[in-house]
Amino acid sequence: MKVTRIAYSHRLNVGKYQALAEQAQRLGAVRGEVWQRYGSIAGSGLTDRQVRDRWLAEGIHHRFGVLANAWKETVRDAMADIAATRESAKVPVRRAILRHISDQKEQKRLFSLLKADRWADDPYLSRLMRSHWRRGHNRTHNQIVVRADQHHTQADEGGRLWLAVPGLVRRQMVRIPLNTTVAPTGTLRLILRGGRVEIHYQIDAASMKTSQRPCGTATLGVDKGYTEVLTDSDGNHHGDGLGHLLSAESDRIRERNRRRAKLRSIANTAARRGDQAKAERIAVNNLGTIKRDRQAARHQARVRTEIFTAVHRVVDKAAVVVAEDLTRTFTGRKQLGRNTNRRLAAWTKGVTAQALKNVSERRGSALVHVNAAYTSQVCHRCGCFGRRAGDRLHCTLCGVVWQADVNAAINVLRRHGDPDITLHTPHRAVRQIVQARADRHRSRLPLPDSSPARRAESESSALPISEQ
Repeated sequence: MKVTRIAYSHRLNVGKYQALAEQAQRLGAVRGEVWQRYGSIAGSGLTDRQVRDRWLAEGIHHRFGVLANAWKETVRDAMADIAATRESAKVPVRRAILRHISDQKEQKRLFSLLKADRWADDPYLSRLMRSHWRRGHNRTHNQIVVRADQHHTQADEGGRLWLAVPGLVRRQMVRIPLNTTVAPTGTLRLILRGGRVEIHYQIDAASMKTSQRPCGTATLGVDKGYTEVLTDSDGNHHGDGLGHLLSAESDRIRERNRRRAKLRSIANTAARRGDQAKAERIAVNNLGTIKRDRQAARHQARVRTEIFTAVHRVVDKAAVVVAEDLTRTFTGRKQLGRNTNRRLAAWTKGVTAQALKNVSERRGSALVHVNAAYTSQVCHRCGCFGRRAGDRLHCTLCGVVWQADVNAAINVLRRHGDPDITLHTPHRAVRQIVQARADRHRSRLPLPDSSPARRAESESSALPISEQ
């Protein structure tokens, strides 16, 4: 397994940055050409080598004005992006097949056609793929992909590391000073942002210290929260600082946007009065994006650290982690404000899903996805629907108030191996199953005049939140 590491340029010369930016702009045209020609059904089944051979035969590559290795690597990268979007479109298609096709033989046939990229041969599959896979467009004009044998590093007398990459002219390398003493290896991706170059490269995960930590022995269910990253079925919270990070950043962005809006209004007023110099000064000195983007990058790095640390703590306890599939998208019923959306930070759900997958694979634990429909609304003791209020779940039947995230984590754990509720069971069917189980449980409840011993026995299966 590979993990990505990022190195940064340090005090890069403006001329070098402009030369790299020009090369990235030209390679962006290469990406645009690939997406335009092969970003739809016309590119299905084609490999990047076939595309390169076509371009060489037709002479298309001459108009880009970059070295051969540069545009060939860009073609390979763009074709990989197209293949990734096609594979991601197959995920909802598979769910639709499981949802609407009950015959297992027909399911197997459709899955085989989908896996072999022969979905165009079947009208039903073709219709599904066309509805979920839309033609993409290139918006990347700031990246350069450098092959492993096309770059080298060298340390100067002061110990600073310099990375040499090809420029626009053959045999003329562009040397980039780095802020690290670890030499990037393998294929590099150079991303140019705000006068600085980010060097993305991959390393073997087995060489990392965290990958050598053993996992635990328990089987845990986990539920994703807001004030914390994860809550497990044992009642422990992991990553308690996430809520503070998200709230503080949301408040900072709201205040910053308020000030920027005021300055933008002043600049627009000055421009209408004909004072273009003042409007330009405000735009250059107060409405730039370099500082804003770097602050956002630092915030995201802190959030990723908090999430990965929390997932490592879960895996320290568990050999099997049971969780909902956080990669699935759900349409909200209520329209929320911008500040609320920033606090909920939907992108953290994707980071948590990535952390669960990567850490589990690296450390040897098993990640099991289950259907989490209604797990946060059902009492884990009696199975009846409760009333959610903030981080509390009120069960009217049991008369107990549960901590909502702990209750959901226990329900998630119980979905592991549930014969009736599978990962792709529609939520309406899940509700019917849960309601039927609750009705059966309610019919077997002890009578009101039952002995205290029986009542104590029935209540010993779980403790309320006040006693946890």
